[in-house]
Amino acid sequence: MDIPLLGLTITRTKAAGPLASVESRGGWWPILRESYAGAWQQNVEVRLEDVLTYSTVFACISLISSDIAKMGLRLMQKGADGIWREAEIAAFSPVLRKPNHYQTRIKFIEQWLISKLVHGNTYALKQRDGRGVVTALYILDPTRVRPLVAPDGSVFYDLKRDDLSQQPQQQIVVPAREIIHDVMVALYHPLIGVSPIYACGMAAVQGLKIQGSSTALFANGSNPGGVLTAPGAISDATAVRLKAYWDTNYTGANAGKVAVLGDGLTFEPMIMKAVDAQLIEQLKWTAESVCSCYHVPPYMVGVGAAPTYNNIQALSTQYYTQCIQSLVESLELVLDEGLGLGPSFSNAYGTEFNVDDLLRMDAATAMDTISKGIGAGVMKPNEGRFRLNLGPVQGGDTPYLQQQNYSLAALDRRDTAEPAPASTVRAPAASDEDPPEPDDKDTADEDATPAEDSRDEMAAFEGAMFRRVAEPSYGI
Repeated sequence: MDIPLLGLTITRTKAAGPLASVESRGGWWPILRESYAGAWQQNVEVRLEDVLTYSTVFACISLISSDIAKMGLRLMQKGADGIWREAEIAAFSPVLRKPNHYQTRIKFIEQWLISKLVHGNTYALKQRDGRGVVTALYILDPTRVRPLVAPDGSVFYDLKRDDLSQQPQQQIVVPAREIIHDVMVALYHPLIGVSPIYACGMAAVQGLKIQGSSTALFANGSNPGGVLTAPGAISDATAVRLKAYWDTNYTGANAGKVAVLGDGLTFEPMIMKAVDAQLIEQLKWTAESVCSCYHVPPYMVGVGAAPTYNNIQALSTQYYTQCIQSLVESLELVLDEGLGLGPSFSNAYGTEFNVDDLLRMDAATAMDTISKGIGAGVMKPNEGRFRLNLGPVQGGDTPYLQQQNYSLAALDRRDTAEPAPASTVRAPAASDEDPPEPDDKDTADEDATPAEDSRDEMAAFEGAMFRRVAEPSYGI
């Protein structure tokens, strides 16, 4: 079957049998079904558009998506030495720099993460050229995409019309190879992800209700109300009339005005103590519950105090490992598979986010770390300068190490040398003239012991190293 899509004709092999929709619990729609047992009977529902208005939910989603988006997305190539280096390939690099015609790379990654964090799924539609190379990626509305599975296990996607993503047909079914699907947490089906909102929706609604009640309380002059009492019995009509009169003239914007009562009427205000309300504690609990579902340290979204120790890198590393590392690596993997990168496609390319853009050290720590790396011979000077956004210098592409460092093998030969045995050769008679030096350098004293040989070799090695360092060889 031929499918016209994005200016190309996609050939789809006919599925072996009818396509079936997969389990959708937790899934696609803006209503989060039953938030607890019996909620439907009580007409209690958690609507997605309401939950997203809770400040902590908004803060967690925007923090995670923006932090990942600000990390540079690079195309890497694995060299023969096993080291990954940044590469520029005409078939893959352009789509990573400019994913589509209306989004920058940062906004594209942000939308990718927002779709995943809010709906549990991200669907990216591929656009190819005549060679079959992916030239653009479009994030689809997850509420308008439905995974389908054939009896033979083949996966397809039912797409509704999306003009911005250049899918003009009212409905179209495309094979899985034309879609990049990034799943959040698949609680019910491998193709259906569940958003963290599925777990923290009730906490968010509770926080919104607390804020709404607090707003109503302060709109009433921070007065929770009172009891208007008559000395005798009054009719229901009189009670309704008195209540309406009191609400109109002495509540809301009129709270605090002087009331003149007659016929023995008295007003007794109801006092609500702060310890009974516990609004702050309740709000803090709901916010912490939301943060725990998104794995965001609460202090990063303004909930609670920040840790007292001053180690920015340690805090950033904790946030990266417990919150966004899985999201980053999952995005890299599905991009590699979607763009045809890696050994599975007979090439040595892959995508990688630059984590250094997130885990930035303070200036003192950065200089100390780089200096130790260069001093230990692990890092080249130019590599250290690159980490500080400085250009290379002449002679900086060689790792350096101090000359007094010896290999363990050399030290072992020195320490395990046997002591020299007692000499049985009579010492030569003293002479005023120095004995002639041997012509052959390899000629050794027959009486030399292994310990003396080891010391001689070490002295010769040190002398050679000293001359090598002392003699200028850099052509200045």
